[in-house]
Amino acid sequence: MTELHLQSARTLSGDLVDVGIDQVTGRIIRVTQSGTLQPSPTSHTLDLTGYLLTSGFIEPHAHLDKAFLADRVDNPEGDLMGAIIGLDAIRSTITFDDIVTRATQAAILLSQNGVTGIRSHADVTLEGGLTPLLALLETKRRCAHFIDIQVAMLLEWPLTGTQGAQRHALALDAIAAGADIVGGCPHLDDNPTQAIDILLQLAHDHNLPLDLHADENLRPTSHDLETLADVALRTSPTIALNASHCVALSVRDDRDIERIAEKVAQASISVTVLPQTNLFLQSRDSSARKQRAIAPIDLLRKSHVNVASGADNVQDPFNPVGRLDPLETASLLVMAAHQSTQNAYEMVTTSAASVIYGDDRGLVVDKVADLVAVPAHNARHAIAMGSSQRIVIKNGQLLTPDSYKDLPTYN
Repeated sequence: MTELHLQSARTLSGDLVDVGIDQVTGRIIRVTQSGTLQPSPTSHTLDLTGYLLTSGFIEPHAHLDKAFLADRVDNPEGDLMGAIIGLDAIRSTITFDDIVTRATQAAILLSQNGVTGIRSHADVTLEGGLTPLLALLETKRRCAHFIDIQVAMLLEWPLTGTQGAQRHALALDAIAAGADIVGGCPHLDDNPTQAIDILLQLAHDHNLPLDLHADENLRPTSHDLETLADVALRTSPTIALNASHCVALSVRDDRDIERIAEKVAQASISVTVLPQTNLFLQSRDSSARKQRAIAPIDLLRKSHVNVASGADNVQDPFNPVGRLDPLETASLLVMAAHQSTQNAYEMVTTSAASVIYGDDRGLVVDKVADLVAVPAHNARHAIAMGSSQRIVIKNGQLLTPDSYKDLPTYN
C-alpha cells in the first residue's frame, strides 16, 4: 500500500494533526495528534508545518461555458437582463472548441486555487442547442484526473405556455446527452410556479438532482424558494434539491424569512448564495440605497438550512472580475454578509460539498482525500492573505504542474 503522510497540519478547529492517506483508494485512513503518525517504507511524507489543512474548496455554482467572455460581450446596463441580452447577441459566435478551451482554463485555475469539485451550469437554449452542455461534458472528461465537474443544464425559459414544449424536448435531449443535474430560471418565466413544477417533475422522472436559479431579483413578491419548498413538502421527492441566489429573501422581513426558512429546512433544500455576481448585478436601479443582494444567511442557518457559497460567473458580462478563488468568495461573505471567518470557510468547503456530493467531504477517516493546504494559522489568516502557495490533493494524489499538461489554455 502506498501512503501519503501529512505531518503537523493545522485544522479549522486549531488542532495540530497528522493525516494518513491511502493513495490506492484515495481515502483518509488516519487523523491523529501531530507527531504520532509514523512513516512506513512505502509512505511519502509531506511536512505541513505552518499550513491550514481542510477538505478541498468546492465551487457549487459556476458557469464555465461563459468564463472569460467579458471582453467579447457588452453589458452597458450592468444588470442581469443586460448580461443576458449581451450574451444572446454573440451566442452564434460561441463554438464548441471555444467553450472547451475557456472552461478548461477556468477548471485549471480553480484546481490550482484548491478547488476539488465544481458544479457548473451550461446554457441549453433553442438557438445554442446543446453545444455548451456538450462542451462542458468534454471538459469534465479531460479534467477528471484533477477535478470533479458536475454539469447542470440551465434550461432556457419560458417552460410554460405555447413555447414550453420545444424547451421541454430540448431538456430531454440534454438528459440523454449526459446532463448531471436539471436546472432552470423560474423567476424569469411568465409562470414561475408552473415552471418549478415542470423542472421538479423532469428531475424526479430521471432521478437527477435539481438546482434552480431562484428569486434572482429584489422583488419582495418573488417566491421561487418558498414554492419549491411547498411542492417538495407536498410531493416528498427523493432527489437532492438546491436553490441558488435567493436574493429576493433579503428584502423580506425577518418573520417572513424565518417562516420560509423553516419550510426550506423541512424540505431538505440547500441554498447557495453567490455574493460576488449578485453584488454586481442587483440594485442597479437605485442610486443611493443599494441592496446588498445576498440571501439572509444567518436566518437560514438558524433554521438548520445548509447554506453554501460560490462565485457564480467569472470575467463575463454577469461579473467582469473574479479570480476563480473561493477565498475571494469567503472574503465577501465576511465583509458583505457579516459572516464569521469560520462560517465563511465552511461555506466554501464542507457546506458546498454537501450541495454537490450530498456529503461534507470533511477531514475525517474514510472520507475521500480531497484536501487543500493554505499557508495560514487559521481561517481568518487564510482568507485575509489569500496566499497562492497552496497544496492540493485530489483523490489522495498530490497535484503538480504536470497534472495540467497537454490541456488547452485560454489567454
